[in-house]
Amino acid sequence: MFNWTGGMMASALLTQGRSRAINAENPTGEKGKGGTAASLLGEGRKGAPCIPFIAPGEEKELARIEGTGVIQHIWMTVTDKLSEKNRFVFRDLVLRMYWDGEDAPSVECPLGDFFCCGFGASYPVHSMPVVVLPRNGFNCYFSMPFRKMARITLENQNEEAVPSFFYQVDYCLYDELPADAAYFHAQWRRSIITETGRDHVILDGVRGRGQYVGTFLALSALERYWWGEGEVKFYLDGDDRYPTICGTGTEDYFGGAWSFAALEGGRMTEQTYSTPFLGYPYYSRHDTRIHNDYHNDDCPPMRGLYRFHIPDPVCFESDIKVTLQQIGSCHAGIFERRDDVATVAYWYQTEPHGEFPKLPERKERWPR
Repeated sequence: MFNWTGGMMASALLTQGRSRAINAENPTGEKGKGGTAASLLGEGRKGAPCIPFIAPGEEKELARIEGTGVIQHIWMTVTDKLSEKNRFVFRDLVLRMYWDGEDAPSVECPLGDFFCCGFGASYPVHSMPVVVLPRNGFNCYFSMPFRKMARITLENQNEEAVPSFFYQVDYCLYDELPADAAYFHAQWRRSIITETGRDHVILDGVRGRGQYVGTFLALSALERYWWGEGEVKFYLDGDDRYPTICGTGTEDYFGGAWSFAALEGGRMTEQTYSTPFLGYPYYSRHDTRIHNDYHNDDCPPMRGLYRFHIPDPVCFESDIKVTLQQIGSCHAGIFERRDDVATVAYWYQTEPHGEFPKLPERKERWPR
């Protein structure tokens, strides 16, 4: 029986699970079949550490697991740049996950954004469920239960082949799962320019019972002054005009306050941070992946923030909608803004899930 108890104590409680791992050295996860490929050093000496390349337009099946179990950890790494022309690999690669033979994915997200790295960039993230370490080491610790089958794919929507994709999916097989074990979901959305007075939709169209467990926000500011007065709203179980849960500001939702402000040399700067459940790990006004003799590397200010509702999940019985306002403030007071907003919603729910919006085309996902 699967032990659903969390925390460090879970490591001391014996279960009847059977640990397995899928990677290029053991693509089926079969018992006693890891590391059989040969290298120059001989058989079983790092003969197949990675997928050599993923062709343009190819959707590679990374994992197919039959039976009942829980994915416990996913690790991936790949280059962030193929050429000067193709510098946004983390937005060009699309990660999908399917549970129990479903046709439509429960997870569909650009690779980088799934791991809280927006804008095609990579930077350190030190949260509990998502960890990003040097260099481009993407880790996810969300539990992902399945009862019949789990399938993970990665599609290369770039026009060039992606070389040397390394990954590992760690999971445990069980005889059965608790009846109330829900399925993991994640969805990416972008409002390339938000509409004045109209909230960005982080998630809607969800039907069923579940709990919302996280938000990643990648925001490019397109107007001057402070950008973070907008409130995050949760419409639950039939809410119409007004939500049940309404926050007090964007930086408040992500655990900060007062604009994350610090004074350096008499000028205000925003302080970044990364904690187990709340983070603002990324701020930049520069495109660091290109050098050109005829233009500089300036770009709209980019901000990456996350909040994980692990100790405080937002529970719903029948439906949920999550939105974010774009409101700023300046010397004249608060005002409606228009910015470039991309988000990832993370949640668990009973199946079947609702239809996802169509993922924007590759270049429509690129950062400004």
